Amino acid sequence: MVATSGLWKLRLTMAGTVAVIIGVSTLAFAGILWWMESFDVVTMIGLVLVFNLAQWLLAPYLVNAVYGVKKAGSNEYPELHSMVEGLSLRSGIKAPQLMISSLPIPNAFAYGSPLAGSHVAVTRGLLDELRPDEVEAVIGHEIGHLKHRDTQVMMLVSFLPSLFYILARSMLFSSYGGRDRRDSGGLAVIGGASMLVYLVLTMFNLSLSRLREYYADQHSASVVENGGRKLSEALAKISTSTLRTQMYSGRKPSSGSFKALFISDPDHAAQDVAELRELGSGSSGLVDEILTRRISPIESFTELFSTHPNIVKRLRALQA
Repeated sequence: MVATSGLWKLRLTMAGTVAVIIGVSTLAFAGILWWMESFDVVTMIGLVLVFNLAQWLLAPYLVNAVYGVKKAGSNEYPELHSMVEGLSLRSGIKAPQLMISSLPIPNAFAYGSPLAGSHVAVTRGLLDELRPDEVEAVIGHEIGHLKHRDTQVMMLVSFLPSLFYILARSMLFSSYGGRDRRDSGGLAVIGGASMLVYLVLTMFNLSLSRLREYYADQHSASVVENGGRKLSEALAKISTSTLRTQMYSGRKPSSGSFKALFISDPDHAAQDVAELRELGSGSSGLVDEILTRRISPIESFTELFSTHPNIVKRLRALQA
């Protein structure tokens, strides 16, 4: 009952966040159209919509190219294929295409589109660093993203901030070339207001991204035996192994603009490991220490600008 109640609260929070994003966008556009007394903005909306749809449809092909992703042969990876098929069956969805990424850092991601279909990719680093049961928990998380249609949801809500950003840029640039001061001043006000709306919507989008990570974590815990503990240990190993890879190579492996797809943000590996070390634990034995860990105000603030939750809060939620 407690777990069911927590999932319903998470679902309601995500639905509320989406409603706020759409509501703020609608009100802002209504205000802008009223101010401008013009419907020229509609053309811009159409162009941005077409661009975002094209990006969504073609993104899987770009992801494959950027991260060196190839299909995983059923003969070469029979155990992984068995995991994907079993977890998909338990989740009530069609099994996605299993892919292998050449990235050396341990990670995994789910992606897809109507043109390319659904995919779950694991990196070679993940297969090298994690036990098979931990890999299963990670795949369960990615299956959760597909079941919850997170790709479609995040595409929808990311369209709105990008639209306001383009509107702000166009208005601010146009204000410099206005024929009189009144025109320039009005355009500058609209541009500034649009930029503010863009920033607000971006913060809500980041919040929604973090909520959906929690939701996918809970899905893994529900479809994998002892999934909460296995995924907790997997996430800790992913952070420590990513940091070790970065230190040995002397640079951060490129995660690109698609890092929101990953189960763990590679750019936050050092911070995640530092927080785990404060618990006095390694990749295992985390659970007993997590509940007493206090999140500092600075950590809570920096989390606002991240696509992924604070690692300690995330592991604590898994134990609940």
